[in-house]
Amino acid sequence: MSSSVEAKAVRTRKAGSAAADWLRALEASARLGREPHVTLPLLVDELAEKWGPAPALLSADRTLSYTELARRSHQYARWALGRGIGAGDVVGLMMHNCPDYVAIWLGIVRIGGIAALLNTNQSGDALAHAIGAAAPKQLIVGGDLLDVVTPIRRQLATDLEIWVAGASRPDAHCLDAVIGNDDEAGPVVAARTPALRDTALYIYTSGTTGRPKAARVSHHRIMQWSYWFSGLMNVVPADRMYNCLPLYHSVGGVVAIGAALVGGASVVIKEKFSVREFWDDVHRWNCTLFQYIGELCRYLVNAPPHPLERQHRLRLCCGNGLRGDIWERFAQRFEIPRILEFYAATEANFSLFNCEGKPGSIGRIPPFLAHRFPVALVQFDDETETPVRDQNGLCVPCAADEVGEALGRISSSNGDPGARFEGYTDSQASAAKVLRNVFSERDAWFRTGDLMRKDAAGFFYFVDRVGETFRWKGENVAALEVAETVMSCPGVKEAVVYGVRVAGAEGRAGMAAVVPGPELDLHLLHRHLANRLPDYAAPLFLRICSHIEATGTFKPSKRGLAQQGFDPSASSDALYFNCRDRGSYIPIDQNLYFRLQSGEVRL
Repeated sequence: MSSSVEAKAVRTRKAGSAAADWLRALEASARLGREPHVTLPLLVDELAEKWGPAPALLSADRTLSYTELARRSHQYARWALGRGIGAGDVVGLMMHNCPDYVAIWLGIVRIGGIAALLNTNQSGDALAHAIGAAAPKQLIVGGDLLDVVTPIRRQLATDLEIWVAGASRPDAHCLDAVIGNDDEAGPVVAARTPALRDTALYIYTSGTTGRPKAARVSHHRIMQWSYWFSGLMNVVPADRMYNCLPLYHSVGGVVAIGAALVGGASVVIKEKFSVREFWDDVHRWNCTLFQYIGELCRYLVNAPPHPLERQHRLRLCCGNGLRGDIWERFAQRFEIPRILEFYAATEANFSLFNCEGKPGSIGRIPPFLAHRFPVALVQFDDETETPVRDQNGLCVPCAADEVGEALGRISSSNGDPGARFEGYTDSQASAAKVLRNVFSERDAWFRTGDLMRKDAAGFFYFVDRVGETFRWKGENVAALEVAETVMSCPGVKEAVVYGVRVAGAEGRAGMAAVVPGPELDLHLLHRHLANRLPDYAAPLFLRICSHIEATGTFKPSKRGLAQQGFDPSASSDALYFNCRDRGSYIPIDQNLYFRLQSGEVRL
């Protein structure tokens, strides 16, 4: 590490000690026990009294001070009350990143409502399913996204009211007009103040099978995330968090926002990540913190030099999915003093944190906190996709460096709300995530669906995902849903979708093995998928085959297909690459294969 990096590390307020990180996080989250009635909206009110005109949320188009954020959230709360939203009622929210996005959901949840944070990349049947899973009474849509909702209007509840934000449209109610006419200055008085145990948000996750599911996120979980990460990052009022992650995700929408706000800091909200604009933004806004996913760091490392890439005040980058090889290149090239990698899932009842800064690891649990983070790795059967059981019917713990599925013990007492599994709106999906009789009769553990290993020093490493989900470009892709879309195209008789490794790329790229009918047209298939799937979910590779092997349990056998990947020398099947520059699938020969693996071709 260069001397300038070391010098900048000294300026991190001596936050490098892992023990100090853990202690700060424990002290910060202890407020949950001392103030069991305080939810994030109520805390924002307190912060408004304390910090007043200090900026809370900033963007290129708008800035909200702490006072304005509190006032704005009260305006949205009054709107919700006026539309009959009460405790447990749901409001869907589908908008691109902006400060008002946060103010809207804070307003909804402060009166006991639930905000369902909808993925702005979804459309068609997938979007209709996501909205239906939440069963909202009201739906707020950004003006630039209303045309995505209009085609599925008949698939939605007939009494669902649609409100447009940021625009005026004749085919929807105008939310801005209502809020603009709200001159009340006093706080909102709800029929019942929500408790920490109450659900505040629905955040969608692919899980490991099937369509996206709406995970329940309680007020307690929001506060726990906010306090914990604020303590780990040692957030102070002088900090500015750069947040270009989607606000409909738990990390971008709750962790990055909440951790900064509870520390009195401010958050710079970018609509979406841009390699070209990243360092300009970080420099312009004097950002000291950056919330990442590993893929963003890879994009930055692979980008041409930028004149401001070392002219910044970043003291810490926090996120997940940063591979070891990218980690060191990222830190050295851009002179990043500290990286805080973690592992978490929206619905999971535990997290892991790499406070020691060990490249490639997703975290370690210090011995004095083992009781608070009961995590286990158990041997896993790839064929049955279930944990291995011994002669007594109990799961088998993994040895050091042995790969297994990660489990988190579910608390059976009300005294440990952080270890609860809050589940999904779908009760069957919730039940499928609970594994019982793991190490003793009647115990219960949360199934992460993630394969990991733990070394002899206690550091955890992510290996892969179980089942039908893989991660690409920072998004979870539900393979079954993509396969259904592929098979809905004329000329496709059968299809399976899986993830394949691409050298130098984070996660796995989507690949579809297709059994064609005589009328299959690859140009039509390309248009069909582009019109129905988000860019990150459309299969990057295509394999045309005569049949698809099945396992002994009649499931499509994907392992061999995934191992062969898109290497033309590994199979006699025709292989194709989704060339977005040409807008079509093009054949893969050995030359193109090497160009893809070398990073010469844009993915």
